[in-house]
Amino acid sequence: MKNEMKIWLILSSFGIMFAILSWIQESKIIYKEIFAGPNKGIIALITGLLLYQLFAKKIN
Repeated sequence: MKNEMKIWLILSSFGIMFAILSWIQESKIIYKEIFAGPNKGIIALITGLLLYQLFAKKIN
């Protein structure tokens, strides 16, 4: 049960960060070239893991 919850929290953190990065990309706050190709997914993975470490790991 605990490992299953951890996986869902990590996937949720990734999804949250991907949505935030998509919003930043559409609002033109940062140059679109930064998010070209797989870059947005990689950035979302890294920042999602940071988000998990900061918040979700405490509740797991």
